[in-house]
Amino acid sequence: MEVMMVLGLAAALLMGVTLGVFGAGGSILTVPILVFLMGVPASEATAYSLFIVGITAVFGAYTYHKQDLIQFKIGFVFAMPAFVGVYAVRLFLMPALPEHIASFGRYDLSKDALVLIVFSLIMMMAAYAMIQPSKPQPSGEAKALSFPLIAVEGLVVGAVTGFVGAGGGFLIIPALVILAGLSMKQAVGTSLMIIAFKSLLGFVGDIQAGLVVDWVLLLEMVGLSIMGVLIGERIARKVDGHKLKPVFGYFILLMGLSILIREAVI
Repeated sequence: MEVMMVLGLAAALLMGVTLGVFGAGGSILTVPILVFLMGVPASEATAYSLFIVGITAVFGAYTYHKQDLIQFKIGFVFAMPAFVGVYAVRLFLMPALPEHIASFGRYDLSKDALVLIVFSLIMMMAAYAMIQPSKPQPSGEAKALSFPLIAVEGLVVGAVTGFVGAGGGFLIIPALVILAGLSMKQAVGTSLMIIAFKSLLGFVGDIQAGLVVDWVLLLEMVGLSIMGVLIGERIARKVDGHKLKPVFGYFILLMGLSILIREAVI
């Protein structure tokens, strides 16, 4: 058990690094770390993930803000409906889901299994987006915006990530690049700002719904993940993130497949 705890804490540091480099992927690592290394039930792990990723993203966003790489107006247009989606899901939907969802022959689908299966599918979608070659993006100010589309995307991302306990950067960044015309670095910085507020608001919904928190475990992981995000931000200054994206994409693809197979078989 102690070995698994050490591995879990080391993985929290790695999670922070990936969040600092990519502006995404934090919760893709955090939920499996909590479930498979720390032994936290999946439904609780999604809540813990929101707090860990949210606090870590605050520090990451600050480092990008110092480089003037956050587009606050676009971020707020995206974030406000996302707040509604994640808060509503964490406060109303998650507590309302029964522990036993359905039975398929000898297979019983539990609430925790459903969360992990949905999470694994989201991971594979994220992996596909990261594996695809990145197209050159214009730098500087955003081009002509579609604010309604950005708002709708925010609401959908908020609801989906609220369910699986994800920060949603792997969905936010493509939306900011494609719909708002931000450069990759601007999208990363703006994504971190959105993730920070959205994730922490979702965690507040969990607290109001009666979540009992292991604060010692949570703060240990937060401390290490903050160290990781500061390291990751420094790496991002020196390394071309486009070259690292496919590697990370294949990694989360394998992780997503392993979780899906595990939940489908057991």
